[in-house]
Amino acid sequence: MALNALKGWTGAQKNVVAAAYLGWTLDAFDFFVLTFVMPDIAKQFDVTIPAIALALTVTLAVRPLGAFLFGRLADDYGRRPILILNIILYSLFGFATAFAPNLYMFLVIRAFFGVAMGGIWGIGASLAMETVQTKSRGFVSGLLQSGYPSGYLVASLVFGAIYASFGWRGMFMAGLIPGLMLAAYIYLKVPESPSFHRPANTRLSKHLIHLAGVLVVLSIMLTVLEKFGREDGLLYLAAGVVPVLVVAALVTPFIRKHWKLAVYAIVLMTGFNFFSHGTQDLYPTFLRVQHHFDDATVTFITVVLNVGAIVGGLTFASLSQSFGRRRTVIMVALLALPVIYFWAYASTAITLAAGAFLMQICVQGAWGVVPVHLNELSPSSVRGTFAGTVYQLGNLLASVNAVFQAKLAENVNWQAMLPFGTASEGNYSIALAVVACFAALLIATMMFLGPEAHNAEMGRAAPASE
Repeated sequence: MALNALKGWTGAQKNVVAAAYLGWTLDAFDFFVLTFVMPDIAKQFDVTIPAIALALTVTLAVRPLGAFLFGRLADDYGRRPILILNIILYSLFGFATAFAPNLYMFLVIRAFFGVAMGGIWGIGASLAMETVQTKSRGFVSGLLQSGYPSGYLVASLVFGAIYASFGWRGMFMAGLIPGLMLAAYIYLKVPESPSFHRPANTRLSKHLIHLAGVLVVLSIMLTVLEKFGREDGLLYLAAGVVPVLVVAALVTPFIRKHWKLAVYAIVLMTGFNFFSHGTQDLYPTFLRVQHHFDDATVTFITVVLNVGAIVGGLTFASLSQSFGRRRTVIMVALLALPVIYFWAYASTAITLAAGAFLMQICVQGAWGVVPVHLNELSPSSVRGTFAGTVYQLGNLLASVNAVFQAKLAENVNWQAMLPFGTASEGNYSIALAVVACFAALLIATMMFLGPEAHNAEMGRAAPASE
């Protein structure tokens, strides 16, 4: 299947796919660096691990702002220039993280990083899907989504290579030069999407208003967190999500026009984001805190799990080209259920690595289908905005995962409540297993109930009232 998908590619198509894949890889690297060094940052700022886990929550929560802001820019000015802008911004903010003097500034910088990160997936996936041949979409979808575990894999290797010598701040510095080099590569080698046509009614003032709105929302979020504290602040912010979505539906024409599809896609992507973040973000912490593994062992296990993720994404996304998007995802999500106990409760480094390998085959096997599935479902004239925005709104709703899992692991006496609890506190096993089961079942249910647009035409309709 993969060999057939690769036949007849032009040089331009190869460059586009390589750029989209590398953009998501470096973005994921900058995100996952934090998951390896949370205990160190907590010690540096004299706070708990759940307090640092809030940075993961903030990063995920603001990604819809970036998806909407940069997606609208990409629909008006082109995928290529906005992709370059996104990569430069997330590289700079990732680098700036290394110089955070305290927890509050750390959260501010990660919030701006999250906005920049929010635009990459939708724009890169749209550019690639609009450029490659229809027969190649499944394979390319898996390749693009494998950029996420590829970034996790690179973070694992960098952790093993430089952490001991340069500490947590050095980890955040490592992504700057590769990011700027990728931006230069796109500028020199990557063409614009053949489906993109600049709308006649493009207005810069509209995008300046969008930017001002993003800055206002960021300021409100950070002010709430500072004023009410981390836990109460998160509750207030979560309570504001539904009103914000309602207002967006009322004032944004393209969301209002396609609201049923948008609601379905947001719920689906909430499940997908719990599936990935619930099985990945705290896994290095689980290995370090609960199992007390050394740096080399943590690196080994995370490398193995990310190899599984890449294999799963490529294999099942390619299979979806003939088997169908919905059936493929349902099958892989349900296959994850019997793997969960083995993945979360294995006791040795080798068995944990094997469980993690199988788990990520399932997780990223399902995720590999997402880029092509969402882009095929998306309205053509707002594809750069729609796919990325619904994906990142799912991220927003799942952004509580890291704090929820950390609190669940550290503050609940599972030994007293359940016969298989292994410790009175610090039991990350049950926290990981609960979220993984919930997410797998939600994904399978939503895919069973939802639509499919297998091999849909991806030409761009004439822009109308969006």
